[in-house]
Amino acid sequence: MLAHYQPVDARRDFVRRIAALAAAASLLSIAFLGLQTPAASAADTADAAHTSSQRFFRSNQGVAAEDQRPLPDDLAREGVRRWRVPLGSGHSTPCVVGDALYVTTFEDGKLATVALDRATGREKWRQVAPATRLEAFHPTGSPAAASVASDGQRVYSFFGSYGLLCYDANGKLLWEKPMGPFQDEFGSASSPVLAGDRLLLNEDHDVNSFLLCLDAATGETRWQTRRDGFTRSYATPIVRRIGGRDQVIVAGALQLVAYDLADGRQLWSLDGLARIVNTTPVYEGGRLYVSTWSPGGDTDARIGMEPWDVAVKQWDGNKDGKLARNEVDNKDVLDRFFRIDLNQDKTLDRDEWVKYARVFELARNSLMAIRLDGESSTSPSIAWQHDKGLPYVPSPLVYRDVLYLIKDGGILTAIDVRSGKVAKTGRVKAASSYYASPAAGDGKIYLAGERGGITVLKAGAAWEPLSSLDLAERIVASPVIDSGRIYIRSEAALYCFGQP
Repeated sequence: MLAHYQPVDARRDFVRRIAALAAAASLLSIAFLGLQTPAASAADTADAAHTSSQRFFRSNQGVAAEDQRPLPDDLAREGVRRWRVPLGSGHSTPCVVGDALYVTTFEDGKLATVALDRATGREKWRQVAPATRLEAFHPTGSPAAASVASDGQRVYSFFGSYGLLCYDANGKLLWEKPMGPFQDEFGSASSPVLAGDRLLLNEDHDVNSFLLCLDAATGETRWQTRRDGFTRSYATPIVRRIGGRDQVIVAGALQLVAYDLADGRQLWSLDGLARIVNTTPVYEGGRLYVSTWSPGGDTDARIGMEPWDVAVKQWDGNKDGKLARNEVDNKDVLDRFFRIDLNQDKTLDRDEWVKYARVFELARNSLMAIRLDGESSTSPSIAWQHDKGLPYVPSPLVYRDVLYLIKDGGILTAIDVRSGKVAKTGRVKAASSYYASPAAGDGKIYLAGERGGITVLKAGAAWEPLSSLDLAERIVASPVIDSGRIYIRSEAALYCFGQP
């Protein structure tokens, strides 16, 4: 009440001082992102990321803060759709920070970073990446696949066709780091991640894989760690403070590895992953949940290669000690000839053959719950495993002690996070392929199928369908929930939903 009766100038000074304190608190929060106590859960980490305004792909692990406004249980209800704006093609998940929303697009042969007003969807600015060469990418993919990261002051976008670009909130280019295109005919998809004053990017391709750490303000390299032996994968890393140390956890081909955020030194590793990894791990309550699946890694349907000596004896028609494409009679090898041919000389030699035969041999499709807390911060152990209903691209969702998996065909599995026991498996109405990761908030789960079907579920071990909506537009990007709004990006538009 005293402030209400202060003179105008005094009130203005009071407001300025409060704003300055708030800004200082925000900067401190950004600087110490992830530095929660070792006992803190992923929900605590997600809330810290939300408070600090550092946003990037799955920065909140798909779970909205519990103190947000109520979320709609039916997106088709009148008044729930707040706006729809046409948007160029692209697969990047929206990044929502402050009053802005950031995406990347691929339109008319150009790659761009686009800023939109989150309240109206109106375009604020657009910056085209100066790429002179477009990377190769999968027919179902996009060269605008990586999601944007932002701390509210700077905006970071990555294109495999060019590299990293940093803009200020008004779209002015601050710095850039050219890199790529990489040797990978499927393109790039892993997104940049913010961790305090650092920006991280993991790039696993057919050759020269690496984990990069930059100064977020200047773009200068803090460290770069080679990931020799890792083949192509597209997962985005996570950063968590475990056992008194900030760990960068990367799910890659065949192996999960943690690095020290301070210097990039490897802390620990764990085998047992798929040969291609697209999913981002979830850390919750001292456990890390990692779900990886790729074709040919199931126990009853494995991909294999003949021993090299057998293959050469059978197929080396010109007796040059190598195998050309027209000599090989193994469909699994022919389908993957480009990635096995590491030196790109159009033939396969012994070293290349043996390396990939090992990848196929060791690949395992599995969901693992890994104990990783203060006591086991560098010696993780498996609490339980599950090998059914695993998705290829969508990341797992952990919400209120239940883990959810959505896979192609609209098959949804709910698992108790402590015991690993399946609580319920069923098919949702939108029975299409799934690339988007699920999102949760206000006791609801939101799923987006590739064909445009949106399903809303009542969360719980015995989940129940609440409603469905067909946008009739292809969806690859994941839904994002922020401040009582749900943002869903299709190949044609960006949608905002919320309670009327």
